[in-house]
Amino acid sequence: MEMKEKETLLVALGGNALIRKGQKGTVEEQFENLRVPVGQIARLSRKYRIIITHGNGPQVGNLLLQQESCSAVPRLPLEILVAQTQGQIGYMIESTLDSLLMEQKIAPQKLIVSLLSYVTVHEGDPAFRHPTKPIGPVLSEADAMKHPYPVQLTEKGYRRVVASPRPVTIVEKNEIRKLIEMDFIVICCGGGGIPVVREGRSFAGVDAVIDKDLASATLAKEVGVDIFCIATDVEGVALNYGRREEKFLRTITTAEARRLIQEGHFEGGTMLPKIEAALEFLAGGGRRSLITSIGAIERALDGKAGTEIVIGD
Repeated sequence: MEMKEKETLLVALGGNALIRKGQKGTVEEQFENLRVPVGQIARLSRKYRIIITHGNGPQVGNLLLQQESCSAVPRLPLEILVAQTQGQIGYMIESTLDSLLMEQKIAPQKLIVSLLSYVTVHEGDPAFRHPTKPIGPVLSEADAMKHPYPVQLTEKGYRRVVASPRPVTIVEKNEIRKLIEMDFIVICCGGGGIPVVREGRSFAGVDAVIDKDLASATLAKEVGVDIFCIATDVEGVALNYGRREEKFLRTITTAEARRLIQEGHFEGGTMLPKIEAALEFLAGGGRRSLITSIGAIERALDGKAGTEIVIGD
């Protein structure tokens, strides 16, 4: 009876949950950084059924750098690298969570599982014709001209770009729903999920990266999540971000959010997909949608931090 009364909370962790700006990204740094969000999630598991999703930007970029720096072994396609990071980061989150649950004396009542997840996309998605998602190492201009993949000049320099198609459905949604009903804490959809397209009754991996917040919103709708919390490296949604007149918003309506998007207030690679994901979740029947900092997940759920997007004009 108690399980039915629990709401389901999905926490989407940004890449800074593991590697912060200015850090080298050592394993020790990543484990230490994880204690901040995961400690909160452990406490929240007393009250909520929990799903954790996560980014993989730095990790998959490191794998690309490693394999492009070595010709002694065959190179792996991008969907395999995404799968590798799902295992890597899933292990790090799960082991950290297990330790913190024991520290907080919650462990005997909690079961945890990390689930390899793949996400279907449309083969005809326009993103495949116009790759825009930067991944991998920064290249010199000379190397960029010789690179066999599409390359684009970014703020950091020349980088390989890949397609970022919109997610259609999470293949393991039924398994995730069943695990949540059994009160497992589920870690899934790492890095937006392994991107696949349908080929008859089977799947085929594609060279792409799915936005993890949009994939998380798709999952949240498909398994009946009540509360969707995107945890990132800023305190919430802001107007004039990074400028002197910067203003963080505590609450905005869905209509206001759409108007701000149309007016061009949010950048495509940063806050825009987070707000779009929040809107998709609410449009699909979700109850609460929050965007907050990694360190303020609990406070955001209490209405004391972050930005909450609410249905309204």
